[in-house]
Parts: sequence; C-alpha cells; structure tokens
Amino acid sequence: MSDQQKQSRISEEDHKRIKDAIGEAERHTNGEIFAVLARESDDYFYIAGFFAALWALMIGFVVAVIGWFSPVVISLSALAAAQLASFALSIILFHFFSDIRMWFVPRSIAYQRASNNAVRQFLAHGIHTTQQRTGVLIFVSLAERYAEIVADAGINEKIEQQQWDDLMAQLLDKAKSEQLADGFVTVIQQTGSLLSEHFPVTGEVRNELDDHLIEL
Repeated sequence: MSDQQKQSRISEEDHKRIKDAIGEAERHTNGEIFAVLARESDDYFYIAGFFAALWALMIGFVVAVIGWFSPVVISLSALAAAQLASFALSIILFHFFSDIRMWFVPRSIAYQRASNNAVRQFLAHGIHTTQQRTGVLIFVSLAERYAEIVADAGINEKIEQQQWDDLMAQLLDKAKSEQLADGFVTVIQQTGSLLSEHFPVTGEVRNELDDHLIEL
C-alpha cells in the first residue's frame, strides 16, 4: 500500500470531528467552509509511459554496448526482446505502484494538476454559488503532497493570500506527520476565525454547503 493510500484513511470518527469543526466554525460567520481530500489529481500515466520508453531505449543501448565489446553475439531479436521486457516491466511497476510513478513527475506539473483539480472541485460542489460569495474550499491532494485554499471573490477582497498560504503549510506539515485529520480540524478552526473576523454572522445563519469532508 502506498504512502498516500495509508494517509488517506480517515476514520469515521475523524470524519465526524471534521464535520463538527466545520459546523462550529460556521456558527460565528456568514462564510461557508467545504473540505475535499483527493488521493491523486491525475494518474500521470502518459509521463510514466514516456519514461518507460526512455528506459527501454537505454536498456537496448546498454545491451548493444555489451555485445560490441563481448565475444558473445547478441542478435537483433535478443536486443528487441530486452527492450520490450524492460518497457513492459516499467509499465507494470508504474501501474501498480503510484509512489514510483510520482518519482518521475516534475513537481511543477504535479502542482499544476493538483491546483486545477482544486478549482474543479470548487466549481463542481457549487462553492461559488453561496449568496454572499463567501465560500471557501480546503483542498488536499496526497500524491502530489499539495494543499490549497480556494476562496470566493467576496473573501479574496479582504483576506490576503499569505494568510491562506500559512494555513496550508500547517496542513501539509500535519499530513507529513500522518496527522491529516488533525490538520484539517486545525485549519478549519483557523479559517473559521478569519472568516468570523471579516464576515461575522448577520441575520439568520444559513447553511448553504454540506459540512463534511469529501474523499475522492
């Protein structure tokens, strides 16, 4: 089992803690908080296939060099078989072991895919449709070791990005320490404090978004 699969195991008790934390945070603000946990934001298999093909070419080159300096004659069919076997083995490893696959994914690509997924989740769950445009998404993608807070237009006018970045750093630190649920609870509480400061409760409190963690 990969590291991100282990970390993504959030118990029913943890789900309840996160739900309760969201409910408590929203009692003091007109803001809405939504949480999403993704195991990965892309399968990156096209990148894995590229490196598998590159590895196969390298194996073929090494076998050819050995054949050149060795008295043993290596046929073209043997060379092709070595390349095919190395390609197949690489594809199998990348398919069954996502951690190995992620070793070959440039960080910039991984972060971009995760950030795109965060925006998709923000839109898919209607976080942008709250009455006062005060929805907040707390998003984590484990394979990429990436976290992001996506805030709606009404919030971005009053809360600086650096404050969200500080909260995300805390959440990632908790995830690395296999305390992901604790990280969500802490960040939800602090997000609630920020929202209550800038968007305190006015009038009747309406719960426009579900108060629970979505796992993808």
